[in-house]
Formats: sequence, structure tokens, C-alpha cells
Amino acid sequence: MPILIFISLFTLLDFVVLFSIGSQIGLLTTLLLVLGTGFAGLHLIRKEGVSTFARTRQRMEAGELPSSELLTGAALIFGGALLMAPGFLSDAVGLACLIPSARQLMFKALTWLGLKKVAGQQQGPSASSARPNEYQNSQSSQQDGPIEGDFISRDEPPRRR
Repeated sequence: MPILIFISLFTLLDFVVLFSIGSQIGLLTTLLLVLGTGFAGLHLIRKEGVSTFARTRQRMEAGELPSSELLTGAALIFGGALLMAPGFLSDAVGLACLIPSARQLMFKALTWLGLKKVAGQQQGPSASSARPNEYQNSQSSQQDGPIEGDFISRDEPPRRR
């Protein structure tokens, strides 16, 4: 729910800034700027989507995880989508997604926020549930190593006991 409120407030503020600046620079100039950034965002999404897919495929064929390529591609596509949105604030955030140093700063901030949220959840009420022994047993069984059990292939006929 907080993300929905944030998006709503950001959109409202974006339109307020768009109309305020539009009244100062004129309707035609505002329309040209909005359309120009929209076409630039569309071009960026098409170009970066294909190149990110190619880089991801190369890393996967080499047997590596393409996590940095996926994050970079997602940020570039998100930036392009923000450039397509009508508004000057969304254009500013979209341009920030295109600049590599700003993009790295955003990744660090999101990582920090994600780790902070995960740490808060581990200390929250879910860790001290009504059945603490069961929670501790499930935690220790995940850390002890492999789980022993029987494996039955679907290709094998069922065994009779």
C-alpha cells in the first residue's frame, strides 16, 4: 500500500510541475519537450532491451549468472519508460537511470533499503512465533546440509512393497 501512495503522490507532483513549467514556457514548447523525451524513451527501451537480452544470453552461455546485466537492463528500461511518461520529474528520474554513476548509487540505495527491510522482518514477530521450537528446527535443518530421502524417477515403474 505505501508504494501505491508513493506512486500516486509522485504522479500528482509530476503533473503539477509539468503544468507550472508549461505555463511559463508555453504550450508548444512543452508539447515538443514531452514528445521528444517520449520518443527518446521509446528508442532507448527498444535498443537497450535487445542489447541487454544479448548480454544476458552470452553470460548464461558462459555459465555465469547475469545479475548485473539484468539489473542494468532493468534500470535502463525503467528509465526509458519514465522518459515516455509525460512530466518533467519523471524525465529527471529517467535520465538519472541512464547515467552509470547515478544508476550505481540507486542500486546501492535499493540494496541498503532491501537489507534493512529483511533485517527488520527477521527481528519482527515472525521470528518469535507461537511455536519457537518448530521455527528453530526448520532453521537448523536448512543449515545442516543435505536432506536424506527417497527419489523416484517418473521413468521407472512403481516399486511394489
